[in-house]
Amino acid sequence: MSKKKEPFNFAKLYRRTGLIVYDVMSIILASYIAVIMRYEFKVDAIPDYFLSPVNKFLPINILLTIVVFYIFKLYDSLWAYAGEREMQNLVMACVVSGVLNAVGLQFFKAHTQAMPQSYYFTYTFLLITLIFISRFSYRFLRSQKHRVENRNNSKAVMIIGAGEAANIIIKEIITSNFSTMSIKCIIDDDSNKWGKYIQGIRVVGGRDRIVECADLYDVDEIIVAIPSVSRPELKKILDICKNTNCKLRSLPGMYQLVNGEVNVSRLRDVEVEDLLGRDPIAVDMDSIAGYVSGKTVMVTGGGGSIGSELCRQIAGHKPKRLIIVDIYENNAYEIQQELIRAYKELDLVVLIASVRNTLRINSIFEQYKPDIVYHAAAHKHVPLMETSPGEAIKNNVFGTWKTAMAAAMNGTKKFVLISTDKAVNPTNVMGASKRICEMIVQTFNKHYDTEFVAVRFGNVLGSNGSVIPLFKKQIAAGGPVTVTDPKIIRYFMTITEAVSLVLQAGAYAKGGEIFVLDMGEPVKILDLAENLIKLSGYKVGEDIRIEFTGLRPGEKLYEEMLMDEEGLQDTSNKMIHIGKPIEMDEMRFFSQLERLKTAAVEESAEVKSIVQEIVTTYHPTDNEADHTKEHKEALRKVADRINEEE
Repeated sequence: MSKKKEPFNFAKLYRRTGLIVYDVMSIILASYIAVIMRYEFKVDAIPDYFLSPVNKFLPINILLTIVVFYIFKLYDSLWAYAGEREMQNLVMACVVSGVLNAVGLQFFKAHTQAMPQSYYFTYTFLLITLIFISRFSYRFLRSQKHRVENRNNSKAVMIIGAGEAANIIIKEIITSNFSTMSIKCIIDDDSNKWGKYIQGIRVVGGRDRIVECADLYDVDEIIVAIPSVSRPELKKILDICKNTNCKLRSLPGMYQLVNGEVNVSRLRDVEVEDLLGRDPIAVDMDSIAGYVSGKTVMVTGGGGSIGSELCRQIAGHKPKRLIIVDIYENNAYEIQQELIRAYKELDLVVLIASVRNTLRINSIFEQYKPDIVYHAAAHKHVPLMETSPGEAIKNNVFGTWKTAMAAAMNGTKKFVLISTDKAVNPTNVMGASKRICEMIVQTFNKHYDTEFVAVRFGNVLGSNGSVIPLFKKQIAAGGPVTVTDPKIIRYFMTITEAVSLVLQAGAYAKGGEIFVLDMGEPVKILDLAENLIKLSGYKVGEDIRIEFTGLRPGEKLYEEMLMDEEGLQDTSNKMIHIGKPIEMDEMRFFSQLERLKTAAVEESAEVKSIVQEIVTTYHPTDNEADHTKEHKEALRKVADRINEEE
């Protein structure tokens, strides 16, 4: 099949022809004006022996200069988007033309008289000026036209930061035909920049003027263009911006600036995690790479929010093979396609399987013989598990048992259980089931060569079932945003941070430990809801209201990370601690598990009572009021401390 011939580009021909005609006129003007300026614009005073060489060489000069301009791509560049490189080419082309002019005139000068030395410099300067006007005037006029057209129908924008990133963002917004943003002012804490301009936009002051200027210029959106700012400093800036009712956006990070990836498309909405007020948690990547690299690694529940992030980070450490096991095919497919695109050399196996299916799990382990297993498969939604306790037990408890047994029987070196802070003094079936899982892996560790460990952490921002996605949907729908209780608090960490610490804890593991991740200071859910509403550009209570729905079955006001009887041991990473294993009667434990299994399979109403026998710290409750007096008092101290800080 013959290739379709492209239509002739008449617009490009007209543009080039116009530029060439203009350049010819510029060369002529520069040649004669340089002579006239030498004699202070007194044309009659110009001697013929100076003017004659110019006249004779001019046709040749025009031809040579047009060729030079063509070589330096002065007829091919898109001058509407011209930048530093185009400017360099323009200057170099004119300088070369000046040199050729100087050499050529030597052949046409009078035999005893030389051209004035100032002529050559003046000619080159004039040529640069005239060519610059032709190339950059269109860009200037275009940007002015864009500003006028969008003045009345665009979003008023404030830029925070007067550095290189801001310069790039402003340039793109001003020159783009498709941008609907109109930049009104720039904020920067550097007083040396106050009153100065970037791309014609004035730096009006420091962060203390954010609220004032947002009101003065009727700002709709604030862009934080400081990719190098620390999280604590960013939080201070965002805390001020929250009071403006403007939508907030920012650049993801410093590496975009270093890699030249700063542009409007890279801007992202400011998220609640930006308001946590701390820098990302550092991990020892070498230790992670050391025990994952070259190994066959399996992740159960690999399509979930935690499981999929585990897969991403493991894939980046060059495992021999990565095996993803998940019961939900859509999630498994999504992470499979993502990893195929990102890691083309990765040996990836994606399997649909339930951890409750003994034969299926055993066959997978027998076939692939994983060296390391991250067991993230579990039912985690507290209220749903309260109404279906048998399913929580079948999936969480016995799914863990079957997977752990398959690992032990097939030579797995390390088995890492993903646990939760809800396993501490649980008030719900989900938390109690995860506590039983911890007991299972601690027991298995005593009897098999596999190193069994558990890693416990709190809520993860943005994970499936977390409050943030729910709040975003409610805000998008116009509200209301539902919060169970104004006093409810939770520990939070980003998915990336939590998974990085899980991987490092796995590297530390010797067997039998319960690793506890330091989640930092607890956060009030009410504060999260209010911040998210403000970050979306709405007023709390006016545009979007908050409703309190009451604690749900199995939910408590405060979560803890460590049981009182466990103690605490530090590791080389201050964010990872080790809880001391709790002693238990194994034979009694196994006997209770048999009864629990029977009750779950038979859908017996005794499931919760048997769980309570196994996990003595489990106190089923519909709300926080049923906690013991001592326990409630200890937890309220945490909330009181948070309220005092406010």
